[in-house]
Parts: sequence; C-alpha cells; structure tokens
Amino acid sequence: MAQKKAHEVEGWLARPESNRSIILLYGPDHGLVSERAARFVKSTGLPLDDPFTVVRLDASEADEQGKLHDEANTVSMFADKRLLWVRNAQGQRALAEEVKALCAEPPAETIIVIEAGDLKKGAPLRTAVEASASAMALPCYADAERDLDMLIDQTLNASGLSISLEARTALRRNLGGDRLATRAELDKLALYAHGKQRIELSDVLDLTGDVAELSLDDAVDAVLDGRLEAFDMLFQRYTRAGSAAFLIANAMMRQLQALRVLRAELDIGKRSATEIVASARPPVFFSRKRIVENAVRKWSLQAIDRALERLHHAVLETRRRPDLANAVISRALTAIAAESSRFSRN
Repeated sequence: MAQKKAHEVEGWLARPESNRSIILLYGPDHGLVSERAARFVKSTGLPLDDPFTVVRLDASEADEQGKLHDEANTVSMFADKRLLWVRNAQGQRALAEEVKALCAEPPAETIIVIEAGDLKKGAPLRTAVEASASAMALPCYADAERDLDMLIDQTLNASGLSISLEARTALRRNLGGDRLATRAELDKLALYAHGKQRIELSDVLDLTGDVAELSLDDAVDAVLDGRLEAFDMLFQRYTRAGSAAFLIANAMMRQLQALRVLRAELDIGKRSATEIVASARPPVFFSRKRIVENAVRKWSLQAIDRALERLHHAVLETRRRPDLANAVISRALTAIAAESSRFSRN
C-alpha cells in the first residue's frame, strides 16, 4: 500500500520515490504537515517563485468539480514538470473523488502535493491515496520525546549552544504541540542565549512560553496539593484555550495510578516517601518532587481508589453527555482537590 508509518516518514522524505506523483501529508500537527510538505516541494527542484510552474490552491478551490483534474493535466510552458500544491484539505468528498481519479490515471507532467488535517483511517482522501501505486500517504503526528530531542539539538547546535539536562527536561515539557511553534520557540531561545555556551534551566524558565498549550502537570499538581482556587483558574484557562477537559482527567488518572504504586511501597514500610519518589520510574520531574512526596504521605490506597472511581464515572458521563463534559470533569476534579485539602488539615 502507498503509505508510511509515522516513524518512516523522515526516511522517505530524505529519499523520495520518483514514481510517486501524488503526495498526501496529513495529521493533527499542522506545523509539521506544512514543514514536511515544503521540504518535499523543495526537493523537486522546481522554481517555487514561478506561478506558471508552481500552482497553489486552497482545498476549497480544488473541491470545485473538475478544478483539480484541469490543473493537474495542464502542460507547463516553461518547465518539464508542474507542481500543484493543495492546502487545508479535510473531508471534502469532491476533492477525494478527483484525487481518486488522478490516482487511477496519474498526470505525466504534474506533481501533486496535498496538505490535510487529521484524516482518520477510512477517510475517502486517505483511502484513495493509500490504494494507489502512483501516490504516497505520509502521516504527521505531534513530536515524540525522541523527535523533540533531535529538534532541540539540531537548532541549538546550529547556534553553537549546548543545554543542561535540567533545562532540556523543562524545555521538553513546553514543546511539541505544533512543529512550527516549536521551531519558533527554539529559535527564540537560541537568540536569547546568544553569546553563551550553554543554556541553563533559568534561561528556559525566563523565556519559553507553553507552546503545547498549557501544561497539564500544573492542573494535576493543584489537585494533588488541594489548591482549589489554583485548579479552578488553570482549568478555566485550559478549556477557554479550546482544549478538551478529558485530557486533564486522563492526566489525573495517570498520576493517581502512579501514586498508587508509590503509596503501596510506602505502606510496606521499608523506605521513606522521599526515597521512593527519588527512585520512581519514570522519574518525577525535580520541580514536582515535593508535591508528589506530600501526596504519597497523605493519600491512602483507599482514597486513591475512591478518586480513580470518581474520575472513571465522570469520563463515562461525558460520553453520555458530551455537551456537559467541562462541567462534569471540573466537578470531579474539584471534589478530589477538596478531599486532598482536607487531608492536609488533618
């Protein structure tokens, strides 16, 4: 099939197959889709500033009946090949049908590059491309930790900079939501550190914003610590930014499950909370150790199980009533934060 797995895309772009004339790049990371499309287009060697050779279309234009077919089969007057670059594709059915027809009879003198959003398996546009021997579908997903490390090193090494382990860990937490935003943040950090040899934690804390929207850890820590006002403020900021409330619930469940393992070890009685948290795997970020240590001491296994059950019920309720998701998740997490606050007073 004409598709690559997410981890294979970089390798394919480094050595693209010349017999693929229709390239679909899709995924939730719009910045990464755009960056990879631009890299592929550049690799064609076509003059990108020539409007007769490189034609740019929005998917809403290409969705017009016959538009894509006509442009794809127009012969270039000034070059051996033409490039048709389509952006902002989603679930346009007419566009998918046009692409399917072009996959069946690929244009001999035109390369077609399509940038799309997060297309699910079975989406007509994906299906048309993946079933064709003359096309290629390239998924673009948000950067994993290894990808972020490579991007950090690539950007900072180009400026003659190294970075401390603590600074790298803090920086990773604030990156990854969108490739273009991540690059902009790294470029800003490199400029800020110009004249230095190494970036330290203080540089990251002074400069970087949260380009992965808002850190879920802050909201989770506010719940663990019983800080109701802080949680409410963070929750409102997070949801007003358009992010899904269930992501906070999921992050809280993961934290509670990890906390349960740590508390069970404390109940054995052989090590202190400080020692248990210090040896936790995966490691607890240093700035969160105090909060996690306190939570290990004050949260009993029974209390952790009650909180997990409350969150499971809340998530189930959001599936029944998605219109009430924010209110349901907020109520559940506020109740858990209130219980944590009571533990602190006892």
